Amino acid sequence: MAKKKKVDPLTGEALVKKVRELGNLSREEKARACGYYTVTRNGVERVNMMKFLNALIDAEGIALDSIANGHGRGGRSASYRISVQSNGNLLIGSAYTKKMGLKPGDEFEVTLGRKHIHLKQISGSDEVDEEP
Repeated sequence: MAKKKKVDPLTGEALVKKVRELGNLSREEKARACGYYTVTRNGVERVNMMKFLNALIDAEGIALDSIANGHGRGGRSASYRISVQSNGNLLIGSAYTKKMGLKPGDEFEVTLGRKHIHLKQISGSDEVDEEP
């Protein structure tokens, strides 16, 4: 059996154009024709549908993933609300500390207001208000 030369999968506008040309074929046949397959050691072709569909989504300009601050995975976003834990502590999560540019070891002076907890960074003059 003659060995097929593996071609780079199509991306962008070339991918969209090719998929439209192959209109009546199945998804698997379209993915294979666009180069989204691998050949196993036994010579069996396996279609990589996830890579194909993700490339097609990207080529169409559809953004499914949220990107927080341009750092890839978003995770949970800050709700600006915290609650008292069962041990009585208030935990300020990493979303807040990253946004404020805080580093391990930064110290704060805590003062209680009527409806706020004021955190004043000791090493600087920044003041942060957190609601309980």
